[in-house]
Amino acid sequence: MFLNYKQLIRRREVRLRILSALSWLPDTWMVRLQYKLHTGRTLELKNPQRYTEKLQLYKLRYRNPLMLQCTDKFEVRKVVEEVGLDSILIPLIGVYDCVEDIDIEKLPEQFVAKTTDGGGGCEVFLCRDKTKLDRTAFFRTLNAWMRMPKGKHPGREWAYENGFPRRIVIEEMISDTVRQDLVDYKFFCFGGRVEYVYVVSERELGKGAKFGIYTRDFHKLPVSRADERPQTETLSCPVNYLRMIEIAERLARSFPHARIDLYNVNNGTIYFGEITFYDGSGYMAFEPDSFDFELGKPFNVGTFV
Repeated sequence: MFLNYKQLIRRREVRLRILSALSWLPDTWMVRLQYKLHTGRTLELKNPQRYTEKLQLYKLRYRNPLMLQCTDKFEVRKVVEEVGLDSILIPLIGVYDCVEDIDIEKLPEQFVAKTTDGGGGCEVFLCRDKTKLDRTAFFRTLNAWMRMPKGKHPGREWAYENGFPRRIVIEEMISDTVRQDLVDYKFFCFGGRVEYVYVVSERELGKGAKFGIYTRDFHKLPVSRADERPQTETLSCPVNYLRMIEIAERLARSFPHARIDLYNVNNGTIYFGEITFYDGSGYMAFEPDSFDFELGKPFNVGTFV
């Protein structure tokens, strides 16, 4: 048995403040402690075989300055543009240094607001109908996000300690009018090659989403994550899937490992989501557990150790 402190301390803000208070702990000690708390296992760093173990080593050892730009939700747009993929960027409404700079009247009826340094799907506000927006609550939420502690990353994810100021980004809300469900495709790239894909569908407020794991050629695997709702059905391969692989590999080619998130809406229109280097901070559990080893096989840590 292991301690799941997310169940004991349900408020994310409280967890972050506790972890921030432990910022004095050396990175290696901290990742060993958190890995033990989350997985119940002792972290193997000398000869890691699991994906979750190699990801901890990635946090501790790999330092590529380009990663710092990729983890900021505004600065990463420049990275996408520089490789000639500006057409896949979600239209930007504005970027704001402080909440008071946002003029609600100039925003469209639907939009997405988020902090430039938020991760894990947190600090994202969806407005589907501005006429029903509680403006006081909206600004209160954004101000609370802007006041969150900033400094040493609680999961010791080096790439998020990028030095860019925290800002608010507001983008247009994209939707899939054909499928009526915005599916998120998360491409796991190793050495610039797509090996696996997380496919996240049917998001429901308060319930999360359905989650499936697919091979590079889009065959669904009998694998799930213990912290996600399983995707019982098999989704069909999206239109322009090979183009999505091409895009993911172009964006990932500078790194030993990167997860490239893309959307594919209305039968083939591709949009960029984000670039992530530390999926789930490496603290997830797979069912069966053997997939942790399979996912770790293409992750060549010898390139940076």
